[in-house]
Formats: sequence, structure tokens, C-alpha cells
Amino acid sequence: MNKYEELNKIIKQSNSIVVFTGAGISVPSGIPDFRSAKGIYNEKYNSLYRPEDIISHSFFYKHTEDFYLFYKSKMMYLEAKPNKAHQYFANLEARTNKQISVVTQNIDGLHQLAGSKRVYELHGSIHRNYCENCHAFYDAKYVKDSYDVPTCPKCGGIIKPDVVLYEEGLDDAVVSRAIAAISTCQTMIVIGTSLVVYPAAAYLRYFRGNNLILINKDETQYDEYCSLVFHEDVIHVIDELEKIEK
Repeated sequence: MNKYEELNKIIKQSNSIVVFTGAGISVPSGIPDFRSAKGIYNEKYNSLYRPEDIISHSFFYKHTEDFYLFYKSKMMYLEAKPNKAHQYFANLEARTNKQISVVTQNIDGLHQLAGSKRVYELHGSIHRNYCENCHAFYDAKYVKDSYDVPTCPKCGGIIKPDVVLYEEGLDDAVVSRAIAAISTCQTMIVIGTSLVVYPAAAYLRYFRGNNLILINKDETQYDEYCSLVFHEDVIHVIDELEKIEK
């Protein structure tokens, strides 16, 4: 039995699965990751600031216009569509009685667009935006299409994306639900994350199940603890799983 067949067997035998995803799962959809050679942090910008500084809480309030210039061009990919990996787990949830929970560090909303119902967004979403003053809701298109800094037409307040910036804490309710799913599932499949961003990466320590699977192009600090490790593109792994199922 090769490792793809082994993964297929594990998925078939598991009633509860957590899919823990990072930026790598959305790269095939045309959204760059952060830390790879072609990632956001390694691109060159005509800016005085580093990307890591721009997407921080303090920068948002001190340099709001510069924040949005970067955010709209480098973090809002509204034309992106779910790829085979997003669709595979959404379809698995739809066609079986398995409990599939997605815990994601991504803010792109592609898991929900693919059809996944139980998604815990640790770092928020570009699709939720709120006026800082009156708390009115605005969608991503309104923010993307706005000139310079998006403001609320109702009260004139500045609109802030519901994403977790550096220097901000995660949402306690989302974290609690994510940890509950991780600590009670039989199988956890980690996809497309370097597992260096905390506190999210530390949540793997709550896993008490039988099978910890890692699909990531590069090695991580958790490789040695995994039942199966795939250092390859997630789409190739999904292709192999689909071949087995036919």
C-alpha cells in the first residue's frame, strides 16, 4: 500500500476529521502565500515599509491610506475560485456522514465558497468589514472598489476589515470552537502551512486522535509527529486520492 492509498484508507475509516489549512492550499487558486520565495513577504514593493509592518494594528491606525493601498492590492483576491483541494473536503462533507471541520488561517473565504459548512476562521475574513464608528457591515467588494480609505456612507467612520492584524488577539469564541474540534477528532489533516505562526500553530498540540497528516511542500517542526507526510503540492495529493476512488 502506497501512502496515497494509506491516506485514502484513513479518510474512509475516520468519522470525524479536522482539516487545518494555511496559505498553501489557496496558492493553486492564484493567491500568493506569505513566506515562500514568491510569497508576499519576499516581493519587492515601492514602499518604505515591510509587509509585516503594514498588516499590523498600529500601522492601520497610523497610516490607514498606506495600509489600504497594500491590503487591496496584495490581500484581496476577489476573483479567486476554490480549487480541487477546497472542493474535495467540501464534497467529502456533503456526500458522507463524516463530521468535517475546517480550521483555517486563511482570510479568503474559499472553503465556504467551495461548500464547507463548518469553518473556523482563526484570522478572520476579507468578506466581513465593519464601520469603526457605527459598526455597519460592508462586503469585500465595497472595500475593494472604494477610493483610498473606505468610509461609511451612514456616519463617515473608517471601515476596518474583520481580519486579525499583527498585535491583535484572535477571537476567543472561534478559538474555543476550533480547539474543541481538534481535540475530539479522529484524524487531522494539515495542509499548506509552515506552522510557524503562533498562536495558531500551537493548536496542533491539542490533537488527541489517531492520525496526524501533513501536506506541505516544505518541512515543518511537526513532521516527526505525523502518521503521514507529503512534501508536495496539495493538488497532486488530491489527484491521487481521486484516482484511487474511481
